[in-house]
Amino acid sequence: MYPGLAVAQELVAEGSTGTARGTLSGVTRDEPVEILYVGGTGGAEERLVARAGLRFVGVSAGGLHGLAPRYAVPNLIKLLRGWWEARRLGLQERPMTLFATGGYASIPVALAAWTLRVPILVYLPDIEPGLAVRFIARLAARVGVTVEDSRAYFPARKVVVTGYPVRAEFRGLDRAEARASLGLTPGVPVLLVLGGSRGARSINRALSGVLEQVLDMAQVVHVSGELDWPWVEERREALPASLKARYHAFPYLHENMGPALAAADMALCRAGASTLGELPFFGLPAVLVPYPHAWRYQRVNAEWLAGQGAALRLEDEHLPDALLPTVRQLLCDRAALARMSERMRALARPDASARLAGELLTLARAAS
Repeated sequence: MYPGLAVAQELVAEGSTGTARGTLSGVTRDEPVEILYVGGTGGAEERLVARAGLRFVGVSAGGLHGLAPRYAVPNLIKLLRGWWEARRLGLQERPMTLFATGGYASIPVALAAWTLRVPILVYLPDIEPGLAVRFIARLAARVGVTVEDSRAYFPARKVVVTGYPVRAEFRGLDRAEARASLGLTPGVPVLLVLGGSRGARSINRALSGVLEQVLDMAQVVHVSGELDWPWVEERREALPASLKARYHAFPYLHENMGPALAAADMALCRAGASTLGELPFFGLPAVLVPYPHAWRYQRVNAEWLAGQGAALRLEDEHLPDALLPTVRQLLCDRAALARMSERMRALARPDASARLAGELLTLARAAS
């Protein structure tokens, strides 16, 4: 959802005034921008969209891939209901363009837009498309992709390589100011450990197992996720005072996520789509641990970044034994870490939001 929010911010900046709309958007260059974000009913995105000050409408949706029939059939009914809800919404709102970023909630919205002859721009955040993006790409006028390697999955006439759009609040951050805002000590290396909004339990547990040794080498900014926060907080409180001062743990970061990325010397995290945009934007080398119980997209993302010399990949099952020596190797070899940082930064496309916004504006003009 963050690419959608980043593009919405850019569209608002392109217009003069107005409110923001993300999955269905009606825009022209010389009029106020109006953006409506359409997502799955009851999802976490509704809360995050509200924090961004955008209007949100939920539609029914459910996944089908890999589900047993007793689960797939009810979800199919949800998708059909979601299509009807999205079509009715489209008739009310009369959008000029649709921006979709995949996920099962995008499918009924894309189908509704297609039946209403609303031009679609679908964006692929990852390297390899999932079923939702593959399907929506058949209906779309344009397909935005993060990297050149993704061109192979779509008709050449539709594809534009834009890079990954990062949020506007990430721009212009100063490392020293970012470290000060988080209470970090100047001159001491910073390891950023990310688990996302729900957390990454295997990463949290592996870090906890070697926490004292890691804190002897570096300060740690740890975003544990809400689910593991109670025991992570207890772990922090049990540390000696000298180590506790180096351990900055949070259940989740909102406005401070940008400063955390800007402050870090290296990251330990999963390999979701954001790693293809946010890590390059900050030139942040990483140890990537693909989530093992999902489709292969995280593995592909991690392999791609590792292949560029910008990251190292660890398997989830090897994490308890490999975490400490891997972190020690990188923190003790500052030259190697600097080379990884340079290679990561070389992958950045800071104008990605503007390019995607420009594609939407072009579709809107053509539709009008």
